[in-house]
Amino acid sequence: MDIEARIRRRQRRSGEPSIVKDYDALSPVVHVEAPSGRGPVLEQLLDHLDPIFERSLPPTAYVWGDGGVGKSAVVTALFDHLDRLLTGTGGVIHTTTRARSTPAPDFVYVDARVDDSEFALYHTVLDALVEEQVPKQGVRTDSLRSRLIQRLSGSDRAVVAVDHVDEFDTLGLSTLHGAFDGMDGRLSWIAVGRTPPEELSSELLPPEHIHVPPYQQHALVDLLTGRASDGLARQAFDHEQIRRIAEWAKGDAHDALTALFGAAEVATRESHERITERDLEAGLDAVPRPTVALGRVLTLPENRQLVLRTLVDLPEEATTTVGDAAASVAAAPGIDLSPSTVKRYLYELAEEGITERVTAERDAESAGRPPSRLEPRFPTLVFSRLYELQHESDSRT
Repeated sequence: MDIEARIRRRQRRSGEPSIVKDYDALSPVVHVEAPSGRGPVLEQLLDHLDPIFERSLPPTAYVWGDGGVGKSAVVTALFDHLDRLLTGTGGVIHTTTRARSTPAPDFVYVDARVDDSEFALYHTVLDALVEEQVPKQGVRTDSLRSRLIQRLSGSDRAVVAVDHVDEFDTLGLSTLHGAFDGMDGRLSWIAVGRTPPEELSSELLPPEHIHVPPYQQHALVDLLTGRASDGLARQAFDHEQIRRIAEWAKGDAHDALTALFGAAEVATRESHERITERDLEAGLDAVPRPTVALGRVLTLPENRQLVLRTLVDLPEEATTTVGDAAASVAAAPGIDLSPSTVKRYLYELAEEGITERVTAERDAESAGRPPSRLEPRFPTLVFSRLYELQHESDSRT
């Protein structure tokens, strides 16, 4: 952990006793600078990117694997290091085979959950390549594309990683092909997704495929131990609890970290000095399987996050039907939305798989189609805490 992280950890204590010392260290949506247990994947990615050290760009590639295997963590960490080590030291790659030097490419990371359109894609890439601020208003998509092509027409080049492709309402491979068409030799891209290559169109699939397998249990234990050591007070957990979480998670680091975070949150609420077995059980039970990634939930528009945050705190009797839930959310303090708008949001969230519509019980004498209620498919306990932490941070800035 670096010095800034250690300072931030102490700032968060706020004079209140807590077994949690650094929420970022426990958070499943925060990636560390050096991901553990992913050495072979890093080597494969570096092998793929090796042409940049020989004055050329690598071909396009597809990095794939199940949720929670560390795809985002590895790609973000690698691109951050490459950007600092290559472009941060004069922007020049010195080769061993030629006397001349060449400007290093820029390394740009794009989250398709956030940048979910061609306009947003061009904006993020261009904003990373130029010093001046790129406007978001009053500019057309084709204007951004033309400006990006112009930027890459000289000696500048870029390698772009686009994460979370082909998820619900995110950019797909077909969009990437169209968006970057005509930029060969100046821009290379890496798509990161969950869909196995054999389930994708061969016409759209990049030539290079890099598979990220689930964590082996010992690697997941190491990951959890490191995160817990950085994020929790001394003696707040024991190795057997970490081993149990790793075994339960079956190679999924997202679910493992979410369970650990949830257990720590329950222990804090109960004013425990360490995570007890009951706290651990509660943390495990608070992660639905399969679960929707918290990174996906926390990139939803603010109004939808607020609706979900309010929904998860409602008593069961207030959510027996979607209509009841919408009315209860709209009536809650801090909500400036009509019941009809909330109801529309709730149905859209169910269509996206964030929640699930479940047929509600009804009296035997009732006629017509039975009503439905909503069940969250994401870890509500950890979502609520991360939502609060984010808004506390926003209020301070």
